[in-house]
Amino acid sequence: MPWIKILHIATLLCWCGTLLYLPALLLASAKPRVGSSFHASAPVILRFLFTHIATPFALVAIMSGTLLFIVGQLTGGWLVLKLAAVAGMVSCHVLCGGLIVRLEQARLRGMIPASVLVAAVAASLMLAVLTLVLSKPFG
Repeated sequence: MPWIKILHIATLLCWCGTLLYLPALLLASAKPRVGSSFHASAPVILRFLFTHIATPFALVAIMSGTLLFIVGQLTGGWLVLKLAAVAGMVSCHVLCGGLIVRLEQARLRGMIPASVLVAAVAASLMLAVLTLVLSKPFG
């Protein structure tokens, strides 16, 4: 079971990192640039980061967390709240994907506030998960 926990924590850290980085990159990409010499367009980098890095880490983190839940026979009210927070993180992940599609289509209206909101909500949910896992209230 320790290797499952290590896998879960490692992939969760990577997923959370990309979940914070994606909105920041979206925010930077939504601002107009004048005279940039950077050749790779931001939507290409964003799509690669989303599909090849963030999503696989999210899937492995969720699968390893589910395996921990089953193998460790975890129960408690804190777990329900943690799963709700993780579902919120998944929603933020999906919203990042939608914002990437909007950026690719050059529909930039509302992109900046949406990126800030997704980042703030994702960070709050990550903090909630961390608090619930470490304190395990409603034992």
